[in-house]
Order: sequence, then C-alpha cells, then structure tokens
Amino acid sequence: MSEQRSLLCDTAEAVFAEAATVGMAPIEAAGFGQLLVPEADGGFGGDWGDLFAVLRRAGAQVPHLPVGEAIVGGEVSRPIGAFIRVAQAAGAIDAALAMSIDHVNTRQQFGKPLGKFQAVQQVLAIFATEAAAVNVAGAAAAAALDRAGGDAEAVLFEIACAKLRTNRAIGQATSIAHQVHGAIGFTQEYDLHSLTGALLDWRSDHGNDAYWAGVLGGMTAQYGGTGLWVEMTRRAD
Repeated sequence: MSEQRSLLCDTAEAVFAEAATVGMAPIEAAGFGQLLVPEADGGFGGDWGDLFAVLRRAGAQVPHLPVGEAIVGGEVSRPIGAFIRVAQAAGAIDAALAMSIDHVNTRQQFGKPLGKFQAVQQVLAIFATEAAAVNVAGAAAAAALDRAGGDAEAVLFEIACAKLRTNRAIGQATSIAHQVHGAIGFTQEYDLHSLTGALLDWRSDHGNDAYWAGVLGGMTAQYGGTGLWVEMTRRAD
C-alpha cells in the first residue's frame, strides 16, 4: 500500500468511527466526495484502488451508511453499484472474520478455547479463503477500472466476476460467522449482526447471483473458446 493510500485509510478509519454514531455528516465534512475528482479540478485525485480501500473500511465500520454512493455521486449505474458493494463486502467479511477468530480464541468449551477444536479451525480456514477471494476480485476490478479510466462498461467482465464471487462468498461467510458465534451473534448488543445483515442485503443489491452469472455466461458464449482465451490473457496483461 502506498503512503498516500495508507494515510487516506487512516483518515477514513477515524472519520467512519465518528460517523458510526452521528451519521453521514463527518464523511461529507471530510470531503470524501472529492476522492475521484482530479487534483487539477480541486479534488483529491484518487483512483479506483483508493476508492476500493476506503469502501473496505466503510464496509467494516459503517455498513449502514451510503458511503459509496456519496463518493461516486449522481446516479450510480448497476456495474458501479456492484463494484461499491464488492468493496464494502470485502471490508465487512474481513471484520466478521476477525470477530469470529477473536470469539473462538476467548470462548471456552470443555476446558479449552473453541479455536483449539479442529472442526472450528477448518470452517474458519474456509471463511478466510472466501474473504481473500473477495478482496482479490475487488482489487482486480478496481485495477481494471483504473486502466479503463472509470468506464465500467469496458470492464464489465471483471466487475461481473467480482460481484458473482462476492455474492457466493457472502453465503459462506455469514453462515460460518453465526455458526462459530452461536446465539450471541444474533443479539442486538453484539455487532456481528450489523455486518452479516448488511452483507445479505448487498448480495442481491445491484444484481444477484443469477443476474451476474447470466452476464458472465453471455459474454463467455460470445467470445467462444479461442476468443475467451485471447480475452482473458489480454485482460491479465
């Protein structure tokens, strides 16, 4: 992570901590709406990777606030909306994983922490794999948007891959998180439900599994076997 992005994320973390209790006002006052505006036009001059990093923090800290829509501004298209949800989900899944690991390492059963049981370790390994997949898919979509100058239609393939992979990860992540937490994960006083509730909403927001699977299937069929290989290697470059 570059020093500029690291400072941006530190600022976002502090602002979102305040916004968690008072709402959007601190976010608006901090000028996050200028994140993607070029420096020549008086903005921050950030890229889509910066936006992904900021929205990851938002997903972890303020999943109930429309941070992505506020930053992008205007009417958000379905592909850009899908990217926003991927970024938020990456942060929320990471946060839910961290809570789950902390819980199993402190909660004891039969005289030892839950985290010492092999079955618990196995499901948390699956959880961590799903979290990593979402982060990688989202970062790839952000990089593609940067290459395309923010033209979402030009990188619809990458966005579709990221949203579909995220949707499927959400199912696993939320299930495992509540499985390892047990009843406490559903209580109002415990923060897990705010993350998993948002994740389940985001799974269908801006395109559910069936929609993005259809988009990917249509594009793949249009490319054909040889064309798909050419397209994949071109995009990887």
